[in-house]
Amino acid sequence: MSRIAATIDRLRAEKRRAFVSYIMAGDPDHDTSLALLKGLPGAGVDIVELGVPFTDPMADGPTIQAAGQRALAGGQTLARTLDMVRTFRTEDQATPVVLMGYYNPIYNMGVARFLAEARDAGVDGLIVVDLPPEEDAELCLPALEAGIDFIRLATPTTDDRRLPKVLQNTSGFVYYVSITGITGAAEAQAAEVGPEVARIKAATDLPVLVGFGIRTPETAQAIAGVADGCVVGSAIVAEIAAGKPVAEVLETVRGLADGAHAA
Repeated sequence: MSRIAATIDRLRAEKRRAFVSYIMAGDPDHDTSLALLKGLPGAGVDIVELGVPFTDPMADGPTIQAAGQRALAGGQTLARTLDMVRTFRTEDQATPVVLMGYYNPIYNMGVARFLAEARDAGVDGLIVVDLPPEEDAELCLPALEAGIDFIRLATPTTDDRRLPKVLQNTSGFVYYVSITGITGAAEAQAAEVGPEVARIKAATDLPVLVGFGIRTPETAQAIAGVADGCVVGSAIVAEIAAGKPVAEVLETVRGLADGAHAA
């Protein structure tokens, strides 16, 4: 059983929702982001989503775009990001780590090499924003063969005709994007998200986690209450951008995690 499946099963047995936190690898610098990565599980994070910085993101709002630029300016690369996961695994063998990013850095490294190194480092899943299901042979299918989950995004515009295609070959969980637009652009509304999550769950046995537009413990609780869990990114990255110490950022994370777990 994969780490993601084992984590979801444990949370279901405990009657708790999953809390996923996003940070950008290398932001504001390599050492600080590594310290944050190591501290996330102790702050209540069930699954870590680790961003891979890229020069031309398409789904990221200004907060995460700026984090990527800071990381790139500090010399963060895909290879250094994999090294971060490898270091994390020397202390934590249980918490799933999902890489989120874009295909270009993976393509430049080479798919076979990337998957071999990702599996060796202890990566559990991939979210690659710019690879639609029509391109599954490019990375999705090789990733599944390597034992790495390929997590797909569903959105408010994913209608019933498109949904089966999105769910095809998806594994780990489905990431439902709660708003139309970029990260951090608006606040997620449980009343709107709930019916969409139910529609997706009627078509798959995979857990559905909701991200985008979750900034407070109260919203985390509300959104997690209508899904299998929630994902928070921009609200955490904004704390990092403000220059707050690692301990303070992790306290913010703990509050958000407590909100999700209270659902």
